[in-house]
Amino acid sequence: MRSPLAEAQREALIAAMLPDVAFDGWSRAALRTAARRHGMPASEALALFPGGAADLVAAFSHRTDRQMLDRFEAAAIDGLRVAERIAVAIGIRFEVLSPWREAVRRSLSILAMPQHTPLALRLTYRTVDAMWYAAGDTATDFSFYSKRLSLAAVYATAVLYWLDDRSEDFAETRAFVERRLAGAAGIRRIRRDLEAIIERMPNPLRLLRPQR
Repeated sequence: MRSPLAEAQREALIAAMLPDVAFDGWSRAALRTAARRHGMPASEALALFPGGAADLVAAFSHRTDRQMLDRFEAAAIDGLRVAERIAVAIGIRFEVLSPWREAVRRSLSILAMPQHTPLALRLTYRTVDAMWYAAGDTATDFSFYSKRLSLAAVYATAVLYWLDDRSEDFAETRAFVERRLAGAAGIRRIRRDLEAIIERMPNPLRLLRPQR
């Protein structure tokens, strides 16, 4: 089990890395620069991420989840339906990520590698699970899983849409998310939508397609 101190150090290093990721990627070079900026020996920084780029991407995702939940707690959601709260959570996550879109692209290229498919699934599950709990979902039956599968598909397509969205305050992405949530009539329909969008994307994003 990782210590709170190590988690805090990892998060601080990710924050220090982000300005360089657009140019250097999730690389050891970027991590060494972040360690120097943070006043930590490079050897200690490298030891905190023994899995290399995959560990860095995971830490970035966890950091984003925490920031999303912190901001969601302060959001005005009283009176909103659960689906509307989910839309708020997704919007907040994109707000958190907005300064780091290139870092997100770099993350996707790593997660799209076949050897990182289990990690990609775990990170997506963790994110959508956090969204459902924050929105007030208390399901414990089969719908617990179906809701997370449905939201994972909606969120994955929304990320791809958001990466190319140049509208003010990501208005087009927000509208896209609302349409997807409103039209989520079933898991099969969402999965077909997801596969159709991924099919139009250049490699390596096609590697995100669920294995049959």
